[in-house]
Amino acid sequence: MAEQTAAAPSSAWRRFWNRGGFWRALLLAAVYLGVYELIGFLLGLGLPEGSGLRGEKGSAGDVFFTTALPIMLTSVLLFAFAASVGWLGELFSRQRLGGRRWMWIALIVVLVINVAALLSIDYGKAGIPLVGTWLLAGLFVGLVEELVTRGFVVDLMRKGGHGEIAVALASAGIFAALHFTNLFTSDQGLGTTLLQIVYTFFFGVCMYLILRVTRTLIAPMLVHASTDPSIFLFGEFHTNGNPLILLPTLSTYIVIVTGAILLIVFLVSERRRRRTEVSAPAS
Repeated sequence: MAEQTAAAPSSAWRRFWNRGGFWRALLLAAVYLGVYELIGFLLGLGLPEGSGLRGEKGSAGDVFFTTALPIMLTSVLLFAFAASVGWLGELFSRQRLGGRRWMWIALIVVLVINVAALLSIDYGKAGIPLVGTWLLAGLFVGLVEELVTRGFVVDLMRKGGHGEIAVALASAGIFAALHFTNLFTSDQGLGTTLLQIVYTFFFGVCMYLILRVTRTLIAPMLVHASTDPSIFLFGEFHTNGNPLILLPTLSTYIVIVTGAILLIVFLVSERRRRRTEVSAPAS
């Protein structure tokens, strides 16, 4: 009797999430964001800027305690959640739905920008500790943000019976919305935040297409993991005179234009695919 009582909440918990749908995807993303921000806030209280372990703003210690550690701790909770609902296997298994060859453009464009940025950084000026800390932070940012938006959100939308157009838009839209909190948690203004939201939406479209064409969640995780360190390190320590500097300098606009064009192609392609699937049984 006790065993049945203990099993009931777990079963109800799994049934709730396995129903899927947009609102559950939005709820999960909101809870993730709240937990992540809370962890960062508590760490900030315990280790204020300029303290011994954390150091000055922009230092390796500061990046670790303000960026890397909160996302690392959040990743543990997310994997615990995935295990509690039995999703770890399906999230990291080969995707059932594949993509088309043109979707490789998304991966190529983002990787070319990131490689150009990494080759344009003055590593001597940045220093090994800061570079290493940013690479660590980037690895977990890619892991966590893709797990939430290309993992959980995509899976919940599909479980709710939504088509892939809705799946892609929800994945990219929720990913972009998560970055709106930067208006309150950083010193960037409204204009910069709005541009960042537009950029992250189309970056999210690219990550969804990478998920489709590679058929594995690990691919967008790794591509995303190379993005944040290259953006931040390039912004602070880029070397003038390097011909590659143009790509990362214009990366925001390149990704927006690329994502917008690929989204239009995707909408047309997906509608054709759906019409083909519907007409196939009749034929």
